[in-house]
Amino acid sequence: MGFERHHKKEGIGENKTTDVRMKDANGFYVDVARGEGEYTMIRINVDDFGEAIEFLLAHGFRKPKHEQASKTVDTGSSKFTIMVGPSGYLLEISQHIKKKD
Repeated sequence: MGFERHHKKEGIGENKTTDVRMKDANGFYVDVARGEGEYTMIRINVDDFGEAIEFLLAHGFRKPKHEQASKTVDTGSSKFTIMVGPSGYLLEISQHIKKKD
């Protein structure tokens, strides 16, 4: 599909998640996360976290049933949550917080 590995982070969080960022020749990125064989999901970076969640809910997505997975995590520099698609695939919605001077 024309993507090459840009960078990889391993051992993130409780699930020892591995994140792989891939980039194509046009500068587009695709991020794929995998947690210890339990799941694979695509990460989407958005500019407006609330708007993205509302959009996905309106199109049949839902929060995971597992309490820990359904939480929104706010690290101060970013926030993210997991959404489940109508067919069961997972998306991680992430917004990087831009600091205002």
